[in-house]
Amino acid sequence: MSHIVIIGAGECGARAAFALRERNFEGQITLVGAEEHLPYERPPLSKDALLNGLEPKLVSDAARYADAGIDVLTGLSVESIDPAGKTARLSDGQILAYDRLLLTTGARPRPFPGLSGANHRIRTLRTHGDAVAIRASLQPGAHLAIIGGGFIGLELAATARKLGAKVTLLEGLPRILSRGVPEEIAAVVAARHQAEGVGILCGVKIQSLDESRDDAKVLLEDGRVIAADLIVVGIGAIPNVELARDAGLAIDNGIAVDEHLQTSAPDIFAAGDCCSFPLTHYDGRRVRLEAWRNAQDQGTLAAANLLGAAEAVSAVPWFWSDQYDLTLQIAGLADGATQAVWRHVAEDAVILFHLDADGRLIAASGIGPGNSVARDIRLAEMMIAARVRPDPVALAAPGTKLKTLLAA
Repeated sequence: MSHIVIIGAGECGARAAFALRERNFEGQITLVGAEEHLPYERPPLSKDALLNGLEPKLVSDAARYADAGIDVLTGLSVESIDPAGKTARLSDGQILAYDRLLLTTGARPRPFPGLSGANHRIRTLRTHGDAVAIRASLQPGAHLAIIGGGFIGLELAATARKLGAKVTLLEGLPRILSRGVPEEIAAVVAARHQAEGVGILCGVKIQSLDESRDDAKVLLEDGRVIAADLIVVGIGAIPNVELARDAGLAIDNGIAVDEHLQTSAPDIFAAGDCCSFPLTHYDGRRVRLEAWRNAQDQGTLAAANLLGAAEAVSAVPWFWSDQYDLTLQIAGLADGATQAVWRHVAEDAVILFHLDADGRLIAASGIGPGNSVARDIRLAEMMIAARVRPDPVALAAPGTKLKTLLAA
């Protein structure tokens, strides 16, 4: 094998490229990305980078790619791939021949229904360019309306308040963080935002969004109109599967891969936000994860399997979010839980352990200031991976060392 091409120059693709070298692959590596920047981390876009107007936080600088012998092609998209001929056609007409191909094409923001074309006061947040454009509007006293009460919308709300902007957050469902976050934890987050002056409207139905030269408007079905200087839509993401689909690869809520991240084409693998995969810890349930650590883990795993290691996905899903002084961490997937056990880590920090009908720990959700829940969530990850059935009474007792429950 002499040439591995990676399409998608984000965290996952960059991690895979370096992991190939760490595994002593001596052939050519080409990393292709549509953005002009070298691969950068996306979590700061709604936090520090937005607050401080920083340049993107690069995964590595240009010198390190050069030292590793990784060719990085930025500002180029891939128009098509030919699995039979093992080639990829780039937007500048180049044709790259590969021995093995990795797709790390990521995801893009889900657009608001019916909204199309260029909008200057109605935006989404996915790239550094998006963050720069949003930052320019977040002056003290400006009014930001956020559509969507998920992680992106809430992190953006916290940052905007730090910048002195007025914030109104609109969520169509009865509460914020309804996807994967327990109601009790979501209530803590909502209360913190409200204490900071964020207006949260849940259960609202939006009829339309509109913008003019002077402002943007959210028209609700009940007749209310919310005028703002900027509207940011954060209603989820769509996996970028078009290249794979057009090449005839199997698609199932993302590019469908097996437990080794191999697609339906034998020499093509996929990893990160763009792919769905079977999760062993949950009896082979197929999932797609949009998470920074998953991108890192799968980049490393994909590199191993591109070289024939045949290692299966084994990581427990893990998510985190920073808002104000609070950090929220979730390990595992709580769908299917029948019992929640509270554990008060400190006066202002709590963890909910989620057990299924058989008493097996399948998820843990924690929130508190700083790193107050980090250690116990890490231990919960290990317990989930070990498929333990802990005693709920011991689990709830702050004096019980979670490490002692690993063998339950």
